[in-house]
Amino acid sequence: MGKKVEKVLKEKAEKGGGAAASSVEEETVARSAATTQEKTTPQTVEEYVCTGSLEIDFPELCALVGMKEIPAVTSRPHLPTTPTTEKSILEERQSLFTLPSGPAPAGERFVYFRPRLQVELESEDPRSVREVQVKGWKVDERMVRVFSKCLPSLSSLQSFHLWNVGLTDSVLNSLGAALPLCLKLRMLVLDGTPLPQQPYYRLIAEDSALTHLSLRNNKIDAEGAKLIGQALSTPKSTNKNLTSLNLAYNHLSDRGAEHIAQGLRLNRTLLCLSLAHNGIGDEGALKLAEVLGPFALTHEETVERRWLLLGRDSERQKSPTALRSDSKGERPLSHPSSTSLERSKDKPSRATSKKKDTPKKDEKPGAANQGTGSEAAAGKGVASGKKEENKLGKKPSDTKVPRAKGARSGGKEKRPPVVELEDKGSVVQQKPLEQLETVSPLLDSAEHRDGKLFIPGNSTLASLNLMGNSLTARSLPSLLSSLLSQGEARPGKVGTGLLRLYLARNGFPPDCDSFTKIQETLSSRDPLTKNPASRSPEGEQVQLA
Repeated sequence: MGKKVEKVLKEKAEKGGGAAASSVEEETVARSAATTQEKTTPQTVEEYVCTGSLEIDFPELCALVGMKEIPAVTSRPHLPTTPTTEKSILEERQSLFTLPSGPAPAGERFVYFRPRLQVELESEDPRSVREVQVKGWKVDERMVRVFSKCLPSLSSLQSFHLWNVGLTDSVLNSLGAALPLCLKLRMLVLDGTPLPQQPYYRLIAEDSALTHLSLRNNKIDAEGAKLIGQALSTPKSTNKNLTSLNLAYNHLSDRGAEHIAQGLRLNRTLLCLSLAHNGIGDEGALKLAEVLGPFALTHEETVERRWLLLGRDSERQKSPTALRSDSKGERPLSHPSSTSLERSKDKPSRATSKKKDTPKKDEKPGAANQGTGSEAAAGKGVASGKKEENKLGKKPSDTKVPRAKGARSGGKEKRPPVVELEDKGSVVQQKPLEQLETVSPLLDSAEHRDGKLFIPGNSTLASLNLMGNSLTARSLPSLLSSLLSQGEARPGKVGTGLLRLYLARNGFPPDCDSFTKIQETLSSRDPLTKNPASRSPEGEQVQLA
């Protein structure tokens, strides 16, 4: 149809003259440009190519998913860096969140309550977005599709804040699948968004790259805390990246605190944990104190420890063999199979037949020639050299049984120690052993007491916030004992064990003896408390304990 129309237009142009021809050419060029633009314009979110600027990509993607009211993208000012700029930045922020005074036009009456996407830039470049905030408006499946497309294109994105966004379980699953696509994203804040099934544990899976996670005011109860504790650590898996977890203003109670303490048993990555305002009493505090000090292993943990020790011993047994095989250019030895042993019983080995034949072959040249003594000695040297070549040229199957028997009798005495292996430069063989010892705390030095196996407690956690709970003086001695045991476990090392323990606004008097000793222990351990300027205006009680 297009070719016929162009043909008709050309015929009219030839009849009408040059002016008509020029107009026809312009019309054809415009039509071709429109058709090419229709071909290049993306019709779906998947076809859209992001530019890396939210001001351009976000509205375009929202239009592609069929949104009529598109949230505006506004830039948040930087945090105050100097006292001179602090006042101007605060005034600018207040102007963003203040209601307009006086009568406003009909179209601008509810501008303040309209949803907006707040971003914080690293520099003046609009592509340098480091933080994105969504506050007070619903995020549905369409918006998650938009975020899944535009957020991974932000090369500087480090933090994503969501507050009161009305997520559902399915939407959170979709969002959790899109977050790993943001390569530099390390901080996620999801506050004020309660979910019925409480699938928050999926955000801190074993392969999650998040280092800071805030789940405040989400009505997380004991069941949700159980899932989060299992995500922190189990005897067979543990989270290796999360360093800060905020669970304040939830409904954990003593049961939830017990589940979180269970997750802290084998987790050696988490540094800061906030359980403030969760209705935790003495029972939950005792479970947390038990984890901080030496604790007894459960049956499942004991079994896993034995498996890890067996794997470590097998690696140590294999490493000297691998070193000898690498140095001589041979393959590592293996144990003989049952079929090879049966064949060796029925038939004589080829190695023994070769040994019987080689002396005859070596003696024939000497007997036939009947040379001088020097020639005879040379013949003996050749014969001995051939014997050594035969020994070195044997197949590995011929030498399996004798070496295996020798290894059984004195393998432990002939095994070189770890120090000698490191001196010889065999660091590659020792790396798997170091990884096994650092990955799981179950390989720490253990102590047998009363028929149970005790290992050192969690001394990685540096800050624990228990403010605003229901603790009494009954649980304070256990917390104090755990603090003292951490100091005894690693004397002379700064920064091991708890440095901050927040216990204000609980049910014990401030002049309690155990509380005073806890304050003294923390003040001598934390280097920041020695500087009076670092203390909070609320007093030393809030800052230290």
